[in-house]
Amino acid sequence: MNTVAVIDYGMGNLHSVAKAVEHVGRELELDVSVAITADAETIANAARVIFPGVGAIRDCMAEINRLNVGRMVAEAMKSRPVLAICVGMQALMEHSEENGGVDCLGLAPGAVRYFGDELRDESGAWLKVPHMGWNEVRQTMGHPLWEGVPDGSRFYFVHSYYVETGSDELVAGKTTYGKEMVAASADRNIFATQFHPEKSQAAGLRLLGNFLKWSGAA
Repeated sequence: MNTVAVIDYGMGNLHSVAKAVEHVGRELELDVSVAITADAETIANAARVIFPGVGAIRDCMAEINRLNVGRMVAEAMKSRPVLAICVGMQALMEHSEENGGVDCLGLAPGAVRYFGDELRDESGAWLKVPHMGWNEVRQTMGHPLWEGVPDGSRFYFVHSYYVETGSDELVAGKTTYGKEMVAASADRNIFATQFHPEKSQAAGLRLLGNFLKWSGAA
């Protein structure tokens, strides 16, 4: 049984993620069981872990700390494939500028920055914040989760803050919205996306399918 734990701390598109994973599992004819859960034992016993997130980082970190989710994620990161999505990716970092500055889990090197109030494109036109909608992702490393996903595929983003990783070697994909930024990162058995694969149609579903088949090796 391919068990997947979607960590529930009340701040993510949990059911959308779970339904997308279940759909992909059926399409690939994999024996997949998805649990939306905050139970430490269930997460510890899952073959794969998804760490989603939506909303303000202050509220997310308050619930993450209250439920001791950081310890669960840290344990999963030691040995199993982990997929962090959107604010889940940001929560792995050391610090976020959002809400006046919030300490994150510090499980990955990097910080979360604000786009700014004067964001413009290459022609000088104003860009709205949050960055919301479809944008092209340029793959910057070969990775099993990119298998069958054409370079330059468009994924769905919703965010006002972006990740600066502590090392360029961890960047798996980039996108541009007023500035070049990290769209995906990878480190050993951890893959993280600023975009929402569960909302990204064919490319996102392919990435989720690759996650279900991924051993955690680069």
